Amino acid sequence: MIRYVLVRLGNGLFVLWAALTVSFLVLHLVPGDPVSVMLRGNGGEASSVDPAAADALRAELGLDRPVHEQYLDFVWRAARLDFGTSFTTGDEVRAVLGRSLGPTLELAAAALLLTLVLGVAAAVAGTLLPKAPLRSAVLSATVVGNAVPSFWTGIVLLQVFSFGLGWFPAYGAGDLGQLVLPAFALALPGIGTLAQVLSRSLRTALADPYVRTARAKGASRLRATTAHALRNAAIPAMTLFGLMVGGIVAGAVITETVFSRPGLGTLTANAIGGHDFPVIRALVFLAGALYVLVNLAVDLVYPKVDPRIVLRAA
Repeated sequence: MIRYVLVRLGNGLFVLWAALTVSFLVLHLVPGDPVSVMLRGNGGEASSVDPAAADALRAELGLDRPVHEQYLDFVWRAARLDFGTSFTTGDEVRAVLGRSLGPTLELAAAALLLTLVLGVAAAVAGTLLPKAPLRSAVLSATVVGNAVPSFWTGIVLLQVFSFGLGWFPAYGAGDLGQLVLPAFALALPGIGTLAQVLSRSLRTALADPYVRTARAKGASRLRATTAHALRNAAIPAMTLFGLMVGGIVAGAVITETVFSRPGLGTLTANAIGGHDFPVIRALVFLAGALYVLVNLAVDLVYPKVDPRIVLRAA
């Protein structure tokens, strides 16, 4: 087990290095000069930038050095979790991320909880409801939810439950009411996907001999499903759920914008618009690290769910 974890962490470090390298190269290839953006502000003209001031600021930020020197310095700093200072605010990038991380983690945790609870409930209902039309209706509803873009869902939720009924606030963060609508908008696509995958696995597991044996011993269909079949059917859904974490964090960019919530999504949009390279690189590193750690955690849970699974390092 320890060797497996070490190998996976080594692979994860390679993934992080590759992601950071690609982000560094891409950001230096895209058109636009962050120094000009910083000096002229959001609404200024490019011709209004003083060339002398631009050269001085470029030297201060180290952007006048050769690209390979900037890259080596960037990798060395990233290895120490030092991403420098934000081009737009002048604050340390770690402090900028720290201010935005809390609201996004709150939103992501709520969305993942909704995805898990409602996705499993829909899968079980789509498998156990007594009439075939009811089962089809439940699973068809999850397909519709999966096909609808999260930004459109967010707008509809705002129109109905905020502007129309007035049940929830339209924007902001800080209390439970402000979390409900964005969490549901972010979770809805994942609920449909999880329900579809888990329902197919449940139908396969219910046909296995051990389930028929449990039914023959007097277990109800509900108990046979939840106590026996669900555990073995959960492996594909667990893999999918681990991948959903990255999707939910990425979806926060749109959701937080629609609901005017502070967080990593809003920070990402502002950093891209302002060519804030240090913040963008730190966000790429954070997303990569989250992906590696979540997938490692899911792999470590596999043997707990199904003892037949043995983890071996490649």
